Amino acid sequence: MELNNYISVDCVIFGFDGERLKVLLVDRTLSEGSTSFTDLTLTGNHVYENEPLDAAADRVLFELTGLTNIYLEQFKTFAHPDRLTKENDIKWLQHDGRDPFQRIVSVGYFALLATDQVTLEWKGRNVQWVPVDEVGELAFDHNLILESALLSLRNKIIHEPIGFELLPQKFTLSQVQKVYEIILDTEFDKRNFRKKVARMKYLIPLDEKQKGVAHKPAQLYMFSRDVYGNTKKDLLNFIV
Repeated sequence: MELNNYISVDCVIFGFDGERLKVLLVDRTLSEGSTSFTDLTLTGNHVYENEPLDAAADRVLFELTGLTNIYLEQFKTFAHPDRLTKENDIKWLQHDGRDPFQRIVSVGYFALLATDQVTLEWKGRNVQWVPVDEVGELAFDHNLILESALLSLRNKIIHEPIGFELLPQKFTLSQVQKVYEIILDTEFDKRNFRKKVARMKYLIPLDEKQKGVAHKPAQLYMFSRDVYGNTKKDLLNFIV
């Protein structure tokens, strides 16, 4: 199949390590003569002709993480005519034999997963988790894409339980509170937060507790997608 050089997908892969919200970035290095430079980017690729956009995003995620069935959401299209005109971007496109001033439309997706689900491996490019609040300048318009993805995540997590996609399969209520506080950039009163959580029929308490912790082991829970599917009328509301 042939790639469409004018339509691409860019994926913002958010991960949570129990303490911080991170984004998965890859690097690109271009050497020309005695000079070279390295930039960080989100992960993405052009779409194959006749390939659905969602399938292209799934392909990009699988190639980078080796995972399938990751939570994935299309959130915005980026098509400004100047989106690829940074100095280094122009050098990259010219190096690849492409017109740097030809408009390329990119469809943004964000994905959610727990960082321990991914074993980072070198696949021709270095891959790294970077805390969202420590991301510097990215290539292309990827800072804008990241900011837009974070805004979309914040707007959706208020009303839908997608925060559980960032947690391990079994988790504590403290971990739930932590992920919501970090994404929404706020603090919740522990008692009031747990009152909200207690109304979530899709949060299933397990007959298990944490192991290998220095403090008193907390009870573990799991998120049931099946129960949530049957109780969607019970709207979640984390508006602060």
